[in-house]
Amino acid sequence: MSKQDRVQAVTRAVQELQDATDLIDELAARRLGINRTDLRCLSRLTARGPLTASELASAAGLTGGATTTAIDRLERTGLATRVRDTADRRRVLVHLSERGRRAVQEIWGPIATEAQAELLRFSAAELDLIETFLRRALDNQTRHAARLREPAEAP
Repeated sequence: MSKQDRVQAVTRAVQELQDATDLIDELAARRLGINRTDLRCLSRLTARGPLTASELASAAGLTGGATTTAIDRLERTGLATRVRDTADRRRVLVHLSERGRRAVQEIWGPIATEAQAELLRFSAAELDLIETFLRRALDNQTRHAARLREPAEAP
């Protein structure tokens, strides 16, 4: 297999993984009774822990208004709560609720467990290579998300 054939095979595998992840996200949002924006906020809270509304907006790539609306919906569904910061009473942090933690574990726990078992099959050098690829792919996606946020040029 040529190098170009390998690049095409990896590109195809990444696209298929993205599509499978998109399907999981759609099904998870449906199961939780929330929309995809709310799910993205839930994901950021899971990954990063409690965040202020502005930190969550930045992490999720949302405007302040959209974030406030998403937090309101997450609170109504019992998946997140607003908690005054004990260190600085002026700050309010958004936390996953106990229900939110259970839901995340129920939906994504088995996926993470199986993925970690697969990763353990790789050598340390292979894991370094996979991490490098994923970080570069994330940088690429982040750059292009920023590009797509800009108004489209007129034809």
